Amino acid sequence: MNITVKINTVKSIEELEGSWSNDDFTELLKRFDYEDSAKLKPGELKEYLFMAISDFEPNEAAVILLSYKLPETFSAGQIDNLSHEMLREKISENYSDIYIHKFLFEINQLLYKAYNGKFPLTKANLVEFELKMENEEETELTKELGLKALSKSLSDNCLLNRLFNEQLESDDSFPEAEGIIWNLQKKGNFQYAITASEKWFSKDDFEKTEYECTIIPSLENSEPK
Repeated sequence: MNITVKINTVKSIEELEGSWSNDDFTELLKRFDYEDSAKLKPGELKEYLFMAISDFEPNEAAVILLSYKLPETFSAGQIDNLSHEMLREKISENYSDIYIHKFLFEINQLLYKAYNGKFPLTKANLVEFELKMENEEETELTKELGLKALSKSLSDNCLLNRLFNEQLESDDSFPEAEGIIWNLQKKGNFQYAITASEKWFSKDDFEKTEYECTIIPSLENSEPK
């Protein structure tokens, strides 16, 4: 598949838009023992949640958020261990299961802001780009294809290329792309946006902003449906 790519912007971001809704804040206020959330205006919910969280020890707050966001992922013992580890290291980058990194990032950032930096600061990258195929038709971009396209712009030394070079350069199955890319937006007119942890690449890793390349879809995604 021959394509042309133009990288428009690479931004470092500290939170993902839409990670938490007002319904989430309302429910979490109850779990943090604030009973009057129904009396609050929507714009006040987050502020009051931060105040409610600060009444708890940091690891206790982490337990509540992990139990709420990932109720079926961890055992009680695992949640307790993670609640302490989150204070010392970037769990959303280091946890073995990359498919839940996004959720761990969302939890970490809420705690980071509630406790004014007691938790590690983790960041993500928002990459906005234009992608066209040779025939100029709008591309049905998947996370796998988007990641393969962006990898052609990145240095060989970035973790993404070092760890997944074989999958990026072949038709091998690449399910990890679903965990690496947290959000893929299709904006129309050949414009796309991808969000991923800075664990995989940084702004400085982009060596080209306009280029032509060939990407190879995995066999499982290129077979006729």
